[in-house]
Amino acid sequence: MKFYLSSFLLGKKGKELARLMPSNKKMGYIPNACDYTNVDIKRRNEVNKSDMAELSKLGLSVEMLDLKDYFGKTDKLRKKIKKLGGVFVRGGNTFILRQAMKLSGFDVIFKELLKREDFLYSGYSAGICVLATDFGALKTVDDPTDKPYPELRKTIWKGLGYLDYIILPHYKSNHPESADIDKEVQFCKDNNLPFKTLRDGEVIIIE
Repeated sequence: MKFYLSSFLLGKKGKELARLMPSNKKMGYIPNACDYTNVDIKRRNEVNKSDMAELSKLGLSVEMLDLKDYFGKTDKLRKKIKKLGGVFVRGGNTFILRQAMKLSGFDVIFKELLKREDFLYSGYSAGICVLATDFGALKTVDDPTDKPYPELRKTIWKGLGYLDYIILPHYKSNHPESADIDKEVQFCKDNNLPFKTLRDGEVIIIE
């Protein structure tokens, strides 16, 4: 599996994302990091629509992949993902996204996808933070107590575990969360946690 990890939105290397996609240009857009309990539905839908439009401009065939549709249906999600060439995971709350990945079995499928060379994992903000091993540093920005799904009422502090460091997006950027990112950086330093900062526009590519 290849990775395109953006701090915010598509980032400045959209052409690289298109290059990293395999011959199968079908992209699943995962919106669940924004399943807040008190979400602004109109705003969420506008961002979803905008993100998907930007991906479509790259020549990708983009479709919504709402993990809520697959809660308790891991095999169904696995079959769906087999038909895709990649996923794009939007930002929001990392803890909520992790809950959705747990309930749908995406976290299990993710480990299987690591063996595929013809698949791209892409996304921004929470969509890339979730790749870390531990979420301790994120509680300053993301609310770990927001549990929108009745099927799961506990906070998950462990991420997908692909990265041995945590990415801290929106660093020194024109973003509402940027000031609090400095606090996350200090938390990581105080607790000897490996991290990498990303300014909005910047992208990490792993292939």
